[in-house]
Amino acid sequence: MHPGPRNLITDVPGLRVGNAEDHGIKTGATVLLGDAPFTAAVHVMGGAPGTRETDLLAPDKTVQEVDALMLAGGSAFGLDAASGAADWLRAQGRGFAVGDQLVPIVPGAIVFDLVNGGHKDWPENPYKRLGAAAAAAAGVDFVLGTAGAGTGAIIADLKGGLGSASVVLPSGHTVGALVVVNALGQVTVGDSGHFWAAPFEMGGEFGALGPAPGFDASQSPRHKGGPGAATTIAIVATDADLTQAQATRMATAAHDGMARAIYPSHTPMDGDLVFAAATGDRRLQDPVWDALHLGHAAALCLSRAVARGVYHATPAPGDPLPTWAARFG
Repeated sequence: MHPGPRNLITDVPGLRVGNAEDHGIKTGATVLLGDAPFTAAVHVMGGAPGTRETDLLAPDKTVQEVDALMLAGGSAFGLDAASGAADWLRAQGRGFAVGDQLVPIVPGAIVFDLVNGGHKDWPENPYKRLGAAAAAAAGVDFVLGTAGAGTGAIIADLKGGLGSASVVLPSGHTVGALVVVNALGQVTVGDSGHFWAAPFEMGGEFGALGPAPGFDASQSPRHKGGPGAATTIAIVATDADLTQAQATRMATAAHDGMARAIYPSHTPMDGDLVFAAATGDRRLQDPVWDALHLGHAAALCLSRAVARGVYHATPAPGDPLPTWAARFG
């Protein structure tokens, strides 16, 4: 396996990502758009999720495809970002046909970034505007770190961010991950700059420091803030032709990548979840083993994307925590 040409989720053909942010508020939105509707699924493992339209992603529901997936800051306020993307999609003639109406399907999830030093005294919820701007900006290249929904992300001891990574399998299938790292815990080991995801790094993509030389597991894990002030949300995507049930299994397997990269993860105070997206361009040659390899690749990409999101974070006025580069670079 090797990274795709961009080492981004947009190495999956037919997918684009758009970012929009407000650096005064320290927040933003990130959307994954398909050139055409795509199969989507979700799996939630955190104890405090914030979501929109995730019930319809179950395999037994009528709608099997979506137009976009939205990741946003803002806690419950941020759920409005998907409405902005839906308005933009409707204006483009996109959506699920119901009679003579088009209804864009945009499931979404949010992170809590309301105590990160930004100005939160807005007179009107900004997330619908940010969601529409993210959709309009969607392309195959996009910024990592302090961008989009990762703009105001923080973790236990560092600034968080938006991360992405990809891999091409021997079967020819491409898998990618996109993540907003706003975790309760750490992504580095103890007081070091070594990432928990270091064993899975490809090509020095987050510093090439390698694994930490040691770790005292008897120490209590570090964590930030109070209850409800965290969450890591992600999307894993592939060009494989998957059913919604198979996509759900890929999302479930991808959580292993989150657990490898964040210590601790999936806590009662995190709303950790993973969406899956499948464009259907490449058939599975072996439904059993190809599906296994897709799940493994999704976990691999997600662990690397988590590290890349923190690695690429950049400083801004009023930040409550340093970036990885400022502390260890």
